[in-house]
Amino acid sequence: MLAIRLPKGIEERLDVLAKETGRTKTFYVREAILEHLADIEDIYLAEKRLADIRAGKSKPIPLKDVMKRYGLED
Repeated sequence: MLAIRLPKGIEERLDVLAKETGRTKTFYVREAILEHLADIEDIYLAEKRLADIRAGKSKPIPLKDVMKRYGLED
């Protein structure tokens, strides 16, 4: 279970949407989270990898090597 506080304007928009569509506010909040969670995870991972590269903890792989590895060469 998760409880969140939303700004009044967002809460009102959710109320209207839920009433007009016959769905619950929970349905729309869940949908929004599921839609964007993967993007947020990808951003976090990319930022972590960049920090590791800058700190010398890992090395980047040249694009040509990645393309070759996966058979995507021209």
